[in-house]
Amino acid sequence: MEGGSRPERENKDAKGRRRGEKLGSVLEPNIEPFVPRKGYDPNELRSWAKKTGFVSTFSGETQTSASGYADLERGGVLPKNESISPKIEIDPILGRTRRRGPEIEPLRGAANAREGFKDGVESEVGRNGAGEESLGADNASNGQGAGANAPHMEPKSSEDVRVYQDEDDLGDGGWQPSPKLILGLKDNPGYVPIIFYGLQHYLSLAGSLIFIPLIIIPAMGGTDKDTATVISTMLLLSGITTILHSYFGTRLPLVQGSSFVYLAPALAIMNSREFRNLTENRFRHTMRELQGAIIVGSVFQCAMGFSGMMSLFLRFINPVVVAPTVTALGLAFFSFGFPQAGACVEISIPEIFLVLVFTLYLRGVSVFGNRVFRIYAVPLSVMIIWAYAFFLTAGGAYNYKGCSADVPSSNILIDACRKHAYTMKHCRTDVSDAMRTAAWVRIPYPLQWGIPIFRLRTSLIMIFVSVVASVESVGTYHTASMRINTKAPTPCIVSRGIGLEGFCSVLAGLWGTGTGSTTLTENVHTIDITKVASRKVVEFGAMFLIVFSFIGKVGAILASIPQALAAAVLCFMWALVVALGLSTLQYTQTASFRNITIVGVSLFLGLSIPAYIQQYLPESSLILPSYLIPYSAASDGPVHTGYKGLDFAMNGLLSLNMVVTFLIAFVLDNTVPGSRQERGVYIWSNVEDLATDPSALSDYELPGKVCRWAKCLGVQ
Repeated sequence: MEGGSRPERENKDAKGRRRGEKLGSVLEPNIEPFVPRKGYDPNELRSWAKKTGFVSTFSGETQTSASGYADLERGGVLPKNESISPKIEIDPILGRTRRRGPEIEPLRGAANAREGFKDGVESEVGRNGAGEESLGADNASNGQGAGANAPHMEPKSSEDVRVYQDEDDLGDGGWQPSPKLILGLKDNPGYVPIIFYGLQHYLSLAGSLIFIPLIIIPAMGGTDKDTATVISTMLLLSGITTILHSYFGTRLPLVQGSSFVYLAPALAIMNSREFRNLTENRFRHTMRELQGAIIVGSVFQCAMGFSGMMSLFLRFINPVVVAPTVTALGLAFFSFGFPQAGACVEISIPEIFLVLVFTLYLRGVSVFGNRVFRIYAVPLSVMIIWAYAFFLTAGGAYNYKGCSADVPSSNILIDACRKHAYTMKHCRTDVSDAMRTAAWVRIPYPLQWGIPIFRLRTSLIMIFVSVVASVESVGTYHTASMRINTKAPTPCIVSRGIGLEGFCSVLAGLWGTGTGSTTLTENVHTIDITKVASRKVVEFGAMFLIVFSFIGKVGAILASIPQALAAAVLCFMWALVVALGLSTLQYTQTASFRNITIVGVSLFLGLSIPAYIQQYLPESSLILPSYLIPYSAASDGPVHTGYKGLDFAMNGLLSLNMVVTFLIAFVLDNTVPGSRQERGVYIWSNVEDLATDPSALSDYELPGKVCRWAKCLGVQ
């Protein structure tokens, strides 16, 4: 029962309306405040809120029981004495609680409101306006007017409202807004800035672009000249595929390059019994085998994308699947990273320490307006430690009497020198002869290592790996679209991007980089710290990579980096991949017992099952170094079906952490019941968004005639 007489209640309601009108006149003259009618259709309001992007965050709203909302959404009527109050949901995109209920339309006329809604951060005026309207609807049963207890708000200029916040300054609780961007997706800063930003973008990704060949080529039996050639080839393919993706893929500012997804299967194939027993032309034979496997797996990925099958597959790919899969990708190299870096601890430990100091302790230091230690953490630390290693080498720290670093350890007869050969190889800066043997100008060309070898057993491994690479890219597309303040891509756009990634990996297989080409997950971190998300910048930087790939001495310089230093950098990069994978859980209800069980079980079994497969190594322990033994299980695993090709593929797949983790997480997440909010289902843009706002996805439109061609194929 409401207290007071009817005239008193009407007087209070009139005061509430006048107060709402006064606030509305401040923000938008002659616009009546939106007051939802009683008995509203929640589906209709949800559709309206989705179109406008408005989220109410007023803290004084009351809540009803979950059962009341269930009845309301089924078309029922609220109890007599209960008011309409907002529904608390988990935003599947932002991963934070938000309120659904009586909301007002954002006021486009006011500068503060416009900036707030545009960038996902509500201005103070917008929040209080929403609060007063909601309060007027919620407290009608108590006879209170709208905003009766709200403080009086004075209009503020746009300079007084901090719309953007740096991620380091965000407090706990609440969802995090997208960062303030120096350059947006379509911005063109001019010739001089674009050169600076382009080089900056790729220098920050140096660890992901060039350090994989430093690890895999020596393990394949390649020479220093081979390492330099593969690095140049990788630079060329990274530049070409990035430009292709920028024009014909998702069109997001994402760099394509050699992916860690393909590193573990490449190590598993090259350390199989057949290849580890080769003594002549081992590198070329192994590379041709990898080329054939990558081409077959990439053709499958390409068909999956351009056929539209990826659009159907997206329904089953959620953050609960993406997070453990990407995390397992980084954790897969724990037995490989520091054991190789530990071959020269006087170089590797200072490198790890320095890169951590730059990225964590000095991340807020600004030099000429740029946070150089965060942006250039990897290249700066590498140059400093590389110079330090040069002085150690020149000072005689690794000179041993009667021992030569140019002689392979297998040919050394003196036991004293044999003991020091491993240290000299990993620590000295003058052991590489790449600078002496590499040509000044060399253009990488297709099939430079010979005709690829196609086998079913290795092709099956790469087909599964291509699916995992697609899952990783799906998460990267979604996260990148949020970081650059654009609409999430539709399933068709995602399929287009995956299809083009498959085509780019086919090119990588033809040229012979040893790995496939996918979107670099670390690119999201680069956009966060540089605040540069311009397509032009990424494309211009890609052109630099293509030019550098033609200069053979550039690849030779990079190939001469000591192996222990490269392994130390990769320890940091793999740890960053683990962190980026775990951060995907922010889009789910992280406290849900269902989610933590699925993530925990998939991660543990994703590490433990491969460890079981890897213990069947009767012969490899006498041939391979200890850090490569876990990657030789394909030939010696416990699976025996009677068909050697299938045995090799099954043992190889079960020895890969990311594949096992993906399969377990995929099955559990799609069979265990859970709400959309709990699972963090990705809200991809759909046809309804295009019908109401055709320009919403203009950032993803293909150029010119290609756009009409893509529509005919159904990939746009």
